[in-house]
Amino acid sequence: MIKKVLEIKNLTKNYRKRTVVDNVSFNVYEGEIFGFIGPNGAGKSTTIKMITGLSHMDQGDVIIDGYSVKTQFKKAIANVGAIIESPELYNYMSGYDNLMYFATLHKGITKQRIKEVAKLVGLEDRINDKVKKYSMGMKQRLGIAQALLHNPKLLILDEPTNGLDAYGIIEMRNLLKKIARQEKVAILISSHILSELEQICDTIAIIKQGRIVELKALKKLRSNANAMQQTAIKVNYPNFAGKLVLEKFNVPVEIAGSEIISPISENMTAQILAYLISHRISVYNVRVISKTLEEIFIDIVNSKK
Repeated sequence: MIKKVLEIKNLTKNYRKRTVVDNVSFNVYEGEIFGFIGPNGAGKSTTIKMITGLSHMDQGDVIIDGYSVKTQFKKAIANVGAIIESPELYNYMSGYDNLMYFATLHKGITKQRIKEVAKLVGLEDRINDKVKKYSMGMKQRLGIAQALLHNPKLLILDEPTNGLDAYGIIEMRNLLKKIARQEKVAILISSHILSELEQICDTIAIIKQGRIVELKALKKLRSNANAMQQTAIKVNYPNFAGKLVLEKFNVPVEIAGSEIISPISENMTAQILAYLISHRISVYNVRVISKTLEEIFIDIVNSKK
């Protein structure tokens, strides 16, 4: 049975007369990468602050590795590593000295553990260089090494790819997958770069106006969104082909260059292709236009009141 690392139970936060987090509940499991997304002001940062004990919760509870943040804060938070946007580092010190310093904030972290996390994040060859010589991506990786020093069960990252170039983003993506799969760490990520979350997350929660409006495995979310997917068929006579499809199958058809585009199922696609070919229409290519996480997110946020 996969272990439940983070359990959010009916979490609620009020500011004066306004409820900014409203009865939020979800779980994050060992080895899972969990994407937490929503519009600005939806309650993401407030939720993260309550998880880490930086903000008081008015109702509900947060359970981390079996310990309540409300009643067993020290034991609960001992299982958490976190980076909120940019990690706090000392540029005039080496990467190794930074890790040595942060190791003093916890009990029992050995020099061997420091070497292990430096290797895990791919900094073993540069760990003795001063941090001021590091690229932004290297600083982000050092920050993650710092957060992993004490072997946390839960890693919380808020905008971990901020300021990274394309290569740095790819490195970060691969690193997080490695940490989740090899180290069995539960990872909670909040980010506005949905194209990146789409490539690494197992589960997505969407929050709007303080409430969770969608909570699904990413594969299931994609499957539901693309149940009636858009299919583009490239043909030699698109206007004539579009007219044939509209008259025979009574589905909406859009003409885009040499393609006819229609929201049709896989079975109907086969029928349409056979029908077009029987009417001497040459079919050059067929492609499925699947919705991206960004498009799914916009659809859900716009549809949920």
